[in-house]
Amino acid sequence: MNKTYILGIESSCDDTSASILCNNQMLSNVIANQSVHTEFGGVVPELASRAHQQNIIPVIVSALKKAGIDKKELNAVAFTRGPGLLGSLLVGTSFAKAFSMGLDVPIIEIDHMQAHILSHFIQNQEGNRLIPEFPFLCLTVSGGHTQISIIRDYFEMEVIGLTIDDAAGEAFDKSAKIMSLPYPGGPFIDKYAKEGNPLAFTFPKPSIPGLDFSFSGLKTSFLYFLRDRLKETPDFIEKHQSDLCASIQFAIVSTLMDKLSKAVKQTGIKQVAIAGGVSANSGLRNAMLKMQETQGWTVFLPEFQFTTDNAAMIAIAGYYKFLRNEFAVQSAVPYSRGASRQKKK
Repeated sequence: MNKTYILGIESSCDDTSASILCNNQMLSNVIANQSVHTEFGGVVPELASRAHQQNIIPVIVSALKKAGIDKKELNAVAFTRGPGLLGSLLVGTSFAKAFSMGLDVPIIEIDHMQAHILSHFIQNQEGNRLIPEFPFLCLTVSGGHTQISIIRDYFEMEVIGLTIDDAAGEAFDKSAKIMSLPYPGGPFIDKYAKEGNPLAFTFPKPSIPGLDFSFSGLKTSFLYFLRDRLKETPDFIEKHQSDLCASIQFAIVSTLMDKLSKAVKQTGIKQVAIAGGVSANSGLRNAMLKMQETQGWTVFLPEFQFTTDNAAMIAIAGYYKFLRNEFAVQSAVPYSRGASRQKKK
């Protein structure tokens, strides 16, 4: 079997990442996080793009070293074209263009959302990792996106449900911020939820028709609930932190699972995957495994290293595009949103 080495570059938000794949097997996946945003309670775009400029060469050098190959062995350079923060994407796009020209290899543009889904096809070194068969459903959940797609082929993806306002990850982070938990707040809610009662407090589920999502109402309900309780008991959050985290997590996960269950019934597809940052949430992962036991779903949970933004998912998408000779041009420019080839039904 011929060996194809793909360099993946990911710079859509605040993580600078580089990965090397040999065919569909990951050889390295290096991620440089940006702690500078913590004190601001969210990602500052200008600071993110500056940090990418500082990090991109070191992470690529490290990825090549860990993979044990020379840059001259690369067959192509895959990069995130969008969606994401424009300044951050410009850094990755510009470097990919220059690097590919220097090596005289093609560049491959990758859609960030498609890459999250295709991370399920990254094979381990033993070659025995179970991967989905087409067609399958995928719930992609992150700080900026929440959507359900039918995956018919590597690049034939149809969105059948998406959020009309806030994303699930945003609901987690903003709920955490209301409770004065550090940023990003989702992992902290997950941590404290394990010690709490998910039925301690009840928050209303949004009544959105079809398979679409809405989380703005839930977030507002949580805000008003705490506002009223704090008037009566100033230390209400401190006294009930674990129960509050467990209850808001239960409300968000239940909303996600209700729509996903509806999608399974409507499509008849029982192969179901999750992807994106929120796919690391233990409540969501446990809910998926429960559906596998009770409803006969075949569930695919991503490895934790592939839940957050990473270049391995860019490289695997690049590998399948390489096999199809789908290469980008040097005039390609990044897009912040709306340019995905996925279509909503």
